[in-house]
Amino acid sequence: MDFMIGETSFCLCAAAGWLDIAMVLVLCALLMAGYPVAFSLGGTALLFVVIGLTFGVFDLSYVKPFPQRIYGASVNTTLIAVPMFILMGVILEKSRIAEELLDEMAKLFGSLRGGLGISVTIVGALLAASTGIVGATVVTMGLLSLPTMLRRGYDPSFAAGSIAAAGTLGQIIPPSIVLILLGDVISNAYQKAQLEQGVFAPETVSVGDLFAGALFPGLMLVGLYLLYQILVAITQPSKAPAIPAQEMGTRKQVWIAALKVLPPPLLLIVAVLGSILAGVATPTEAASVGAVGALLIAGARMAPKGSFLAGRPAVYTSALSILGLILLTSFLDLRLGRESIPLVETAGIALAFLLFALTPWGIVASLFQLRREKTLAPILDQTARVTTMVFTILIGAALFSLVFRGLGGDDTVRAALEATPGGMIGAVVTVMLVMFILGFFLDFIEITLVVVPLVAPPLLAMGLDPIWLGVMMAINLQTSFLTPPFGFALFYLRGVAPPEVSTGMIYRGAIPFIFIQLLALALLAMFPQIATWLPGVLYN
Repeated sequence: MDFMIGETSFCLCAAAGWLDIAMVLVLCALLMAGYPVAFSLGGTALLFVVIGLTFGVFDLSYVKPFPQRIYGASVNTTLIAVPMFILMGVILEKSRIAEELLDEMAKLFGSLRGGLGISVTIVGALLAASTGIVGATVVTMGLLSLPTMLRRGYDPSFAAGSIAAAGTLGQIIPPSIVLILLGDVISNAYQKAQLEQGVFAPETVSVGDLFAGALFPGLMLVGLYLLYQILVAITQPSKAPAIPAQEMGTRKQVWIAALKVLPPPLLLIVAVLGSILAGVATPTEAASVGAVGALLIAGARMAPKGSFLAGRPAVYTSALSILGLILLTSFLDLRLGRESIPLVETAGIALAFLLFALTPWGIVASLFQLRREKTLAPILDQTARVTTMVFTILIGAALFSLVFRGLGGDDTVRAALEATPGGMIGAVVTVMLVMFILGFFLDFIEITLVVVPLVAPPLLAMGLDPIWLGVMMAINLQTSFLTPPFGFALFYLRGVAPPEVSTGMIYRGAIPFIFIQLLALALLAMFPQIATWLPGVLYN
């Protein structure tokens, strides 16, 4: 009898040692079954808390920090940038600014072979740098560009692949939602890795560092896309024919129209990214500027010409006031309460008060125009939905990671990476491969909030550069958006594609761009300076 009890206890202990792995498998099964991500994370965690307590291998002290995790997420100044950037992207989408960009860029390049594909990639990059939302970009370009490209004789696979790939640029070109989330996770993982190594004054990594690190890799990816499209247009002209020049209007008319549409989004990109990279504003402050800037652009586009109080003069006044405030803070010290303030800075403070007082005029006028056009409610509704989804997943992932750690998951992951053949290089390749495969089934938010906190600390403890690792992960997650059969960008495009474009055509069109992204990943692995040079120059 004692032997049987001992054997049973041994079996229970052996089974308990696999609970962390079983936890991950159960989560994957629930997600594959179609259950909501946030509730799958939280439900799996609670289930394994009960199982762990039953086997006597889980300590409730591991979940006691959960309320603090929720409070920390709600007051995290870095994560406040997420709803602001979401709002900025939704405003640009709903106010049809993206539609105008596509139309004018198509006229600008359409007379060249492959010109429509080139215009789609350039507009995708511009939208990525001003919205950071993949789904909205793919759907917008799929609705507007795909029918035009098909009507002009483009190969359906080539057209669909170009649109899907251009839409995913929002993953890597800052400001990107995934870069904000990755920046927060990588920063915590980097500090944890240093503390475990006995460094009690750890260095930090900010979202601004990751934005700077991702800029050149993102532009490199755009260049590779354009190079591929140009090669297809040269070698297989039937896949990407040119539009007859007489249908595009005169070059002068095309350039005048383009110069009317391009400056506002470009100024918005410069204001947001420029302020972050120059160190003038944090990503959260820049996100607020971006949301207000997008609101003013939409208000100027919709405002009637004859109105003064609620028209374009109000919008232009606010835009110039914001620009003036940015310039003043860049060149003058505007702090109050100092013992002595020079005369020039006193005048600057007075001017700053005046500009600040003028800023709300155009904002209120823009809100009035959006409400008049019946777009304000959809903008707020979609922003609230996406923001709620992100933060609900964040809460579920926090509970999942606490329980996984309590079941010994950290030790399992660390032991698995240390046992990987090839040392540090083998561990990186393994993690990238696992993330690539998970991208077939999971969204980037789940991978960022669940997988990255588990694998990043052991990798960073091996001496990897945190900025390089974050950018590598971002490009890897971007690749997962295009990978059949579950690439989310392909699903978005399938939902708006005409019936004559089959799912197989969309998959075939995406495959070359997947190889291009893998090539970009390989180049970044061989030349880390592509990601690390700019942050080093700007912040060191």
